[in-house]
Amino acid sequence: MDHDEVWKAIDTERAGLADLFESLTPQQWETPSLCEGWRVRDVAAHLTLSQTGLVTALLDTVRARGSLSRMIRDSARRQAVRVPPDRYAALLRAMAGSRRTAPGVTPLEPLIDVLVHGQDIALPLGLRRPMPVQASAAAADRVWPDLWPFRAERRLRGFSFRATDDSWSAGAGPVVEGSIGAILLLLTGRRAALDQLSGPGAEHMRVTGGPGTVQARRAG
Repeated sequence: MDHDEVWKAIDTERAGLADLFESLTPQQWETPSLCEGWRVRDVAAHLTLSQTGLVTALLDTVRARGSLSRMIRDSARRQAVRVPPDRYAALLRAMAGSRRTAPGVTPLEPLIDVLVHGQDIALPLGLRRPMPVQASAAAADRVWPDLWPFRAERRLRGFSFRATDDSWSAGAGPVVEGSIGAILLLLTGRRAALDQLSGPGAEHMRVTGGPGTVQARRAG
């Protein structure tokens, strides 16, 4: 995907999430997400911060004593406290057409964010949210080589991955296969995706409990 296509995919996913947010009940907002220790509300709040400016990011990093993971966690939780959930949809829609990113990231990082965190929200609520194939493959290309904090190629060494709805593949070893969206979720540490994957590699992970989850930099 070129940059224009990436941004179009981001806008589409944000619009879809805004529609989803408007349908959630107070109980659903408090439901634990796939991100350990994060409610649906916390993950949604985090997504509204994807265009944080440099000064704010620096101040938040100082407040977090230099820890990027802590900064992201704490800033999202502060946002969840100060901004009511009924405003999240409007905040996402206000980003439409903008190509602004948080400091130090490419457009692929917000694409990964909106794709993966959309599932972090939808799956625990029992909601089906299709993942676009081309965008998911582009996100997987970015995640696989060693993108922090996922370290997918290193963490998943000894397994091969093969998408059944795309030509995407990576790794070497027992095969894990399924939709590219489910593979992207596993690459980013979401073990819940194993329910959507098959092959000897996926079965090995289910039996052994490996590989472990990761603390995703964006929201838990």
